[in-house]
Amino acid sequence: MKKYWILLAALLLIVVGLVLQFTVGNMFSYGDTAFGFFAAGHFSAGVFSAGTFSIGIFSIGIFSVGIFSIGIFNIALYAVGLFTLAWKKSRLKVDKVE
Repeated sequence: MKKYWILLAALLLIVVGLVLQFTVGNMFSYGDTAFGFFAAGHFSAGVFSAGTFSIGIFSIGIFSVGIFSIGIFNIALYAVGLFTLAWKKSRLKVDKVE
């Protein structure tokens, strides 16, 4: 289970994108609040989203949350996972040496 958290997070974001797609109904959307697979706006959520506050698998913005996200204040789940794996491997090497 530890190895599959990135995949589960991506699937969760895809499901959220599908729910937004069926409730809002637009594939491409823009404006202050945008919801869709391709969303751009101040507050955007979708698979590919860009904006000030964006949530999506591929998100770009000042505050962005996603698997692959780029921004000033971002929570890139993939980067956090890679950092955690590297930290654990370095701790294992230190424990073996001592």
